[in-house]
Amino acid sequence: MTHAMNMTGGANATLWRHARLATLAGAAGWGLVERGALVTEGQAIAWVGAEAELPAALRERIASEHDLGGALVTPGLVDAHTHLVYAGRRAAEFELRLQGASYEEIARAGGGIRSTVAATRAADDETLFALAAARARSLLAEGVTAVEVKSGYGLSEAHEARCLRVARRLGAELPLTVRTTCLAAHALPPEFEGRPDDYIAAVCDWLPRLHAQGLVDAVDAFCDRIGFTAAQTRRVFEAARALGLPVKLHAEQLSDQGGAALAAEYGALSCDHLEWLGEAGVAAMARAGTVAVLLPGAFYFLRETKLPPVAALRASGVPIAVATDHNPGSSPVLSPLLMLNMACTFFQLTPEEALRGMTVNGARALGLADRGTLAAGQRADFVAWDVEHPNELAYWFGRNPCRRVVQGGSQVFAAVEVKP
Repeated sequence: MTHAMNMTGGANATLWRHARLATLAGAAGWGLVERGALVTEGQAIAWVGAEAELPAALRERIASEHDLGGALVTPGLVDAHTHLVYAGRRAAEFELRLQGASYEEIARAGGGIRSTVAATRAADDETLFALAAARARSLLAEGVTAVEVKSGYGLSEAHEARCLRVARRLGAELPLTVRTTCLAAHALPPEFEGRPDDYIAAVCDWLPRLHAQGLVDAVDAFCDRIGFTAAQTRRVFEAARALGLPVKLHAEQLSDQGGAALAAEYGALSCDHLEWLGEAGVAAMARAGTVAVLLPGAFYFLRETKLPPVAALRASGVPIAVATDHNPGSSPVLSPLLMLNMACTFFQLTPEEALRGMTVNGARALGLADRGTLAAGQRADFVAWDVEHPNELAYWFGRNPCRRVVQGGSQVFAAVEVKP
């Protein structure tokens, strides 16, 4: 399997050689290339294939090369659902749940999201950035090259804007692609107690100004018993549509509110969680091409027992993504590799489905068509791993086999080798 794109100019290409490639090209299969190599030019992949098949004319254009030491190379991981920007922690709530309190009970008693909102509002911008950057670097060190960052812990126009600006700064100062999602419709802030419709009206009023500041790539909402109703969510989606912004949805996590079908009606990029997703929601997502983003970290941490309908999603051809859902209350995880393992052990995805869920379909959930596979013309985001086969990425846990991360054609992370 060889793929190439036209190259112009002088000798300015880079050869990445001596690797086993898992290209994930095509609708199924690992797309393995033994003794493979990649050629990059600028931020794009120019050629992929067996090293022995590298065209002589292309070889003459190589200005530098890297020996990958026989490593397995995959596309860069895409974490399509995170809440990286926040302050504080909720370890005390973890203890309460262990003693029998439910996530809903804690939220209704004033804990949950509201406690993180208070801590986030109290933190200054530099503190928020430092905390979020440390979390983002942890993801990068396990192979993440693109990440979605949601707001939703400000819950006022000024504080939502602050959080979105911090997320934008992550993308500007760290070697990561960052997509920002406005999740102002995450929870009801205390100043709107008992007035959810008024709060939704406020959110719809903020959106045009946040968008005008260049802070919003997509719009999300939490549609559930402790979130917002389908009717309220529709108002947010209408406001997003008026601005030409794509939508996403926290859907069917704790109950089936018909959120997935609603989101699909608006051509949603993704619906996320989905433990209580029913047949109508699956069918609607399939028709719309909406990605199902599964979040095994939250399922595990909240000790849920209701499994998302993976078999139905698979049978209907709904693309399945996997993400960390990093947040302080229900998924304080910073290991995308652990999520691959949990997606297999809890949700019965195959290792290939799990890896595609954090590459091909993770990119699709963010509307990023230029990454997720190793192919000519794709963005040069890839990872070199110290494993022999890609199924090991979902098999091992408790160690990090990431050796190099290349983002946009430049190496941005290299593991430190410990000498015996």
